[in-house]
Amino acid sequence: MSDSTATTTSAGKVPHNSAISEAVIRIAGNSQDGIQAIGGFLARLAGRSEQEVMTFMTIPSTISGGPSIFQVRIGSGEVLSSGDEADVLLAFYQHSYDGHMGSLRKGGIVLYDADHVEPNPDLQKSYHHLGVKISSLTIEAIGGTAKDKGKNIFALGLLARMFDLHVPKLEKLIAERFGGKDASIVQNALGAFHAGYAYTLDGVINTFKFLDGEKREGAQVVMNGNEALAYGIIAAGVRFGASYPITPWSDVMEILRRELPKYGGLFIQCEDEIAAIAMAIGASYGGRVAVTGSSGPGISLKTEALGWAVMAEMPLVIVDVQRGGPSTGMPTSTEQSDLNIACFGGHGDAPRVVIAPTNVEDCFYSAIEAVNIARRYSVPVILLTDQGIATRIEAFPEPDLKAVCQDISPDFKPLAEHKPYDLSAPDGITRHAPPGTRIQSGKYPVVTGLEHDELGHPTSSPRLHLQMTAKRRKKLQALAATLPRPEIYGGDSGEVLLVGWGSTQGPIREAVDRARAAGDRFSAIHLKHINPLPPGLADIFAGFRHVLVIEMNDEGLYGYGQLATVLRARYCDPKIRGLNKTDGLTFKVREILAGVQARVAVAPEPVLA
Repeated sequence: MSDSTATTTSAGKVPHNSAISEAVIRIAGNSQDGIQAIGGFLARLAGRSEQEVMTFMTIPSTISGGPSIFQVRIGSGEVLSSGDEADVLLAFYQHSYDGHMGSLRKGGIVLYDADHVEPNPDLQKSYHHLGVKISSLTIEAIGGTAKDKGKNIFALGLLARMFDLHVPKLEKLIAERFGGKDASIVQNALGAFHAGYAYTLDGVINTFKFLDGEKREGAQVVMNGNEALAYGIIAAGVRFGASYPITPWSDVMEILRRELPKYGGLFIQCEDEIAAIAMAIGASYGGRVAVTGSSGPGISLKTEALGWAVMAEMPLVIVDVQRGGPSTGMPTSTEQSDLNIACFGGHGDAPRVVIAPTNVEDCFYSAIEAVNIARRYSVPVILLTDQGIATRIEAFPEPDLKAVCQDISPDFKPLAEHKPYDLSAPDGITRHAPPGTRIQSGKYPVVTGLEHDELGHPTSSPRLHLQMTAKRRKKLQALAATLPRPEIYGGDSGEVLLVGWGSTQGPIREAVDRARAAGDRFSAIHLKHINPLPPGLADIFAGFRHVLVIEMNDEGLYGYGQLATVLRARYCDPKIRGLNKTDGLTFKVREILAGVQARVAVAPEPVLA
């Protein structure tokens, strides 16, 4: 807890309300206890209080549920990661206590359910313990067996008291969360909250109050990455989607199923992944970019049809919310191991665009960018997120919807003639006329997965296959030339450059901040555009002695992760090396710094003459 340290109260000393700039709260229990609900309330309250917030959660992959955590970091200043160590641990069960005391900083507070937890006497010397009979007191407050549904809200009341949180705003959030249910459920939830808030902490433990956050112009929105992605897709003008449910993509699918009909659109749950991408391709051929999505196993099934979309040069957006793999793997854990399949998956030469949003806010805007690239270059675009960013809650400025929302309805204006695969076009970009467009020459094109001529008619001509293959490649090279040069976080030159992609941006930047504060010459860049790569990377790499790619995938047979391998192949620079992990958890800042120290101690490979 910045600006304050929670300590055990000495005899005769009354605890006080300490001002703090940030706190990391870890909630540990079982998934069926509403762990995520508590964290979500705290995160959304922070967003409505002009504070920064970032969260991290784990959930079991079994239907029956099991141990789960939700960690939320709230700060009055910039928050880049969910935090390495917790200041407060809320433990509902013995396994929650035993398994997560190691995540609590020394001197931190453990608030535990005394009905289910027996604290370790040896740990009471290093941590401040506060036992509250949460389950029993919830029953007293709202009666019956409601402890199973209300103890999380009682515990929220305890945290609200501990951190002097804004009660009216929390009451409103609770009412919104349960507003669609029976009035008695809202009443019970508020009753449990008020009972927890009324539990006295006076004379027992310090309480805290967050410093005021920086005043911002305009409103903030608070949501997770999947929500931001779904609403970005809608804002981009997409009105058709098709998919099959799979964790952790399913939340995007459910939002689109609910929201698209409000805008005259439609989302279909298909019988399988192959049908889903086929339907989306058909809708895109109809003249308006469509979307489909999945996680790793589903992307594998979609790859044959993805190749068809590349060959037919069909605009399409495919979302891959990555999870631990291969096969069923760890479906509720995070990983960045689908980069290879996103860039290269499928048979033949099938170039496609790959974009990896960097945070929750960027999920919204990247969805719009993906749609626009798909339309402009008539190409499939893969949006590559991961479980960490999909479930992470952040606050960011409310988008200017009037400025970003767009209409991508098809244009049926008659054409004198139309060759969608025109080889004489200077930019090499295919432009499909939606079916129903009148072609005055009477020569109507077709689309096919076979190699084709300029009108789409199948051909086995070696000359045309060479020309069409080059055409499909060159338009991605044209796109690469328009991409922005990555921003360098830190100095333009130095000892170590950290390279990241996707959800690792925050921990990497915090690692750079800590290193530079200690006098080390660290910098970082984050690659949002993975395929094709943006310009200027070689010049950036030249300014650093070590280039370390931080990514959540395996180091592979030769010691490099998936993006590191792509960069080494592209730039033939032996100082590009990997720093990898595959434990299903997001990077901690200290893990990055320790890994960098170990890598730097070993010199890069020499450049061969």
